[in-house]
Amino acid sequence: MAAPDLNNPTKVEGKVVFTACASTNAVTILSNGSASSACLRISSLMLANVDGTNAVDATVKLYNAATGGTAYSVASTLNVPSDSTVVVIGRDNAIYLEEDRRIEVQASAADDLEVVCSYEAVT
Repeated sequence: MAAPDLNNPTKVEGKVVFTACASTNAVTILSNGSASSACLRISSLMLANVDGTNAVDATVKLYNAATGGTAYSVASTLNVPSDSTVVVIGRDNAIYLEEDRRIEVQASAADDLEVVCSYEAVT
């Protein structure tokens, strides 16, 4: 593992990932492998409830390993009202995803939650 120098990076790439939570199982939104030689700066994580009638609860967890590991809550059973979007992570509270780390989202109802994550890959 070699963390990049954030004061003098070689390359910074803007990226976005997105998914729908098709079940109530946790979904990995972003993972940084143990040999990536990159640091991922999550600048935005948005949760959109696409159900027009019912609210959905969302849990966002940060893991200390790309697979397995221990989970730490970023948001726990956060209520996302119907037809609403909640910003869990923004530029003012960005999270660095170091090597061998991942972030997951879990919804209380299938097919109700969509997730958009904007990040920078720093090498």
